[in-house]
Amino acid sequence: QVQLVESGGGLVQAGGSLRLSCAASGGTVNGVTVAWFRQAPGKEREFVSALRANGGHTYYADSVKGRFTISRDSAKTTVTLQMNDLKSEDTAVYYCAGSRTIILSSLRVANAYAYWGQGTQVTVSS
Repeated sequence: QVQLVESGGGLVQAGGSLRLSCAASGGTVNGVTVAWFRQAPGKEREFVSALRANGGHTYYADSVKGRFTISRDSAKTTVTLQMNDLKSEDTAVYYCAGSRTIILSSLRVANAYAYWGQGTQVTVSS
């Protein structure tokens, strides 16, 4: 089965940047739609961004548009979430999720993804 591993979380000041990475256990994320979700204490897991396997189309939550960028490296081994202009409300555990089959209407739904990483903490101080 596919196993995803996140890295890159940490503590950053508001206005700063972090880059999260998601790697598949098999050494490639090619053929897998990859998404980032985040969850703050007491809140439901919410959609952040996704990159479609078919064509590489990208999607973003309104709250992160213009600040976050999702991309797949040229070797198709990792998916990166570049986070700029971070705000205190971005503080959460960030999870990488994947699915080999997904429809557009489920792209932002956590339960639609079969594969999940363990999460990485992002803390933004104001």
